[in-house]
Amino acid sequence: MPALQEKSIALLGSKSGVDMKTVASTTIFTTKSNKVCRITHVVIRDPSATLAGGTSYSFTQWRQTVDLSSLTTANTDYMVFDSNNTKFQELAASTAFQITVVTGSTGAATATIDVFGYYTD
Repeated sequence: MPALQEKSIALLGSKSGVDMKTVASTTIFTTKSNKVCRITHVVIRDPSATLAGGTSYSFTQWRQTVDLSSLTTANTDYMVFDSNNTKFQELAASTAFQITVVTGSTGAATATIDVFGYYTD
């Protein structure tokens, strides 16, 4: 029986405690070794503190220079990003989908990131 992730838009990966201040890349999930993946949307949620100053975050082969500085209420704020009629490349098998902090929050903060999409052969 096919996996739900191959027949519908589903949660592909979720990572809590992602450092939103320090310039670095964090892997949210890695595509299955025998599939390709198409990301439909990403939810950034539940920051531990304000993300003020966090004006540039980028995702592997997806949205770039995302501004999260309006996430200022700890533990309850969230933002949903979709493809917004933009062309992206599918993620090849065994590719890590990452968030990269380019210009992170002014103060120390973490967040949870949920990635939705689907797999195909």
